[in-house]
Amino acid sequence: MGNQTIIEGLSGLRAVAGQSVGTSEWVTLRYEDIKAFADATGDHQWIHVDVERARRESPFGTTIAHGFLTLSLLSHFLNNSLEFGNSKMGVNYGCNRLRFTAPVKAGSRLRARFKLMEFQRIEGGVQMIWDVAMECEGQQKPVLVAEWVGRRYG
Repeated sequence: MGNQTIIEGLSGLRAVAGQSVGTSEWVTLRYEDIKAFADATGDHQWIHVDVERARRESPFGTTIAHGFLTLSLLSHFLNNSLEFGNSKMGVNYGCNRLRFTAPVKAGSRLRARFKLMEFQRIEGGVQMIWDVAMECEGQQKPVLVAEWVGRRYG
């Protein structure tokens, strides 16, 4: 892992609230990852898994990742960017806002940037709202933008 921002407890969250706090390392999203996601979810639409047809018929010229596959990478990217000191576990709580703003071609390199918009105490832990932008190397426009809600306990 690269340089992680370490956040220790509520005081650490207070110190970074409203700030950009982490950028993950780049990850290559391979065709094999897209195919495995299709197999796991049953979404075998040709734009994702049929290389020859995508080459011939898709405006993208190749297969593209499922939007929900890119979304599922957020946990990996957050854990790659940040370390939550004494936290025992984290859970996804959903998204207040989510858009898949550009296609992700097989073989693309992705990373995510995280800004802590707000946090609040909840029973047994803390709820955090993250402003997230997922970037694709070589593109100006992000491929995913979200207001993502997570919880940490312990």
